[in-house]
Amino acid sequence: MKFIPCAIPDLLLIEFDVYADSRGYFLESYNQKKFYELGLKAEFIQDNISSSVQGTLRGLHYQLNPYAQGKLVRVNLGAVFDVAVDIRKGSPYFSQWVGVELSEANKLALYIPPGFAHGFYVLTPQAQFSYKCTGLYNAAADRGIIYNDPEIGIDWPAQGELIISTKDQKHPRLREADNNFDYTAMR
Repeated sequence: MKFIPCAIPDLLLIEFDVYADSRGYFLESYNQKKFYELGLKAEFIQDNISSSVQGTLRGLHYQLNPYAQGKLVRVNLGAVFDVAVDIRKGSPYFSQWVGVELSEANKLALYIPPGFAHGFYVLTPQAQFSYKCTGLYNAAADRGIIYNDPEIGIDWPAQGELIISTKDQKHPRLREADNNFDYTAMR
């Protein structure tokens, strides 16, 4: 397992050791000891899977403190363009984003700590997206930022009409969003 810092260093791309032969492949998708050795003391307590069709854009989602979630995300089927936006007030990377392709083919994962908004766009006819979370879902703390906020400027690789939930179409811009993440307090 190899941990690769992204342009925002708190985001980590994870490259797995893949053991393949004529039957298929095996990989260890999570190892707490290896995460701890790197200093990531994330305790994952909820696993989720979503399935989406091509052209679907989900996000940008997060939960307010004290219900914030860190996430370990990967794709089991198909491919997505995955995005994390730093929303920690006072962060040197505030409002900046990182986008990576996660796919069944590249078998990469992305670790997203609390304090980031998250979303993805489906690149293939179907995608199955799985994510481990450090906190349980809390509807009262559920928040979002509009996917096309011009101040963030995400370069989504979208082609054609987007498929977006009504809820995700109504999220505010980052500057108007509820946000109780303080970079200094999270260090």
